[in-house]
Amino acid sequence: MKNLFKILGTGALLLACSSPNNEQEVAKIEQGPEPRIISASKQYTEFIYALGATDNLVGVDLSSTYPKAAQSLPNIGYHMHLGLEGIMSLKPSLLLHKGGHFSIGPKQVVDQLENLNLPMHSFENKAKDITSTKKLLREMGTYFGKQVEADSLCQKLDQDLLMVKDKLGVQSDTVKVVVIHFGQAMNIYLAVGAESVAGKMVEMAGGKICIEKKGMERITSPELIAEANPDVILLTDFGYDRLGSKEKVMELPGIAETNAAKSGKIYRIEGYDIIYFGPRTGENVLKLHEILHRND
Repeated sequence: MKNLFKILGTGALLLACSSPNNEQEVAKIEQGPEPRIISASKQYTEFIYALGATDNLVGVDLSSTYPKAAQSLPNIGYHMHLGLEGIMSLKPSLLLHKGGHFSIGPKQVVDQLENLNLPMHSFENKAKDITSTKKLLREMGTYFGKQVEADSLCQKLDQDLLMVKDKLGVQSDTVKVVVIHFGQAMNIYLAVGAESVAGKMVEMAGGKICIEKKGMERITSPELIAEANPDVILLTDFGYDRLGSKEKVMELPGIAETNAAKSGKIYRIEGYDIIYFGPRTGENVLKLHEILHRND
């Protein structure tokens, strides 16, 4: 990454800027010391680590919890509640964010960053499925001069998913699944819908989300889970760890009446494994397949 700016060139930096008036600032940054990059996207952070492009990564947002090494970097706060002082204290030369609504905020901080001529960049490809995930990997690989690494990650992703298909070839049953994610507030939990990333990954693993939700929505009626009657319940790490045991999970409204509770098929999963597509998606689908088809 020492040659990052030679690889990117001034043109790439200009692309990152929001205003043509930033040209002088870009030139000054390019002529300065090593680039200093902040990632305000958990997805970008994982991609950067997977590509081995971390040499100039100096800060991440609060959601960037994977890999564990990212947690040792200075934290700029939650990506939608950024603080100007925390960002500028790291003396960044580039801020990466996903782009679009709910990418970074609040607006006044974003405006201040633009007024300070801090280059900001989001990549063109959005990882909404496996095909676009590989496109983003290759786009970021080109950006950081890690094309070989990106190709290797894409090949591994394909290989892992082929392994899942082979496993599913000898199984005809579809497992009914509910994925529960706790919010930060006490006693508020969310059901993950079939159209979410987690829902698509569950389907790849031979399961089916059995609560009709589009994304991630609060469960307003405990009867929804009881009526859905899943074979397996997956609880993300924050909620599972807070409750402390499978027995405590079964005390949640609506859980005890399900087939999953009666057979003890309630499992803890890492939230960052299922919340976005990335280079580990194939590995994570393999993990899901193993969980869904266990015979405890």
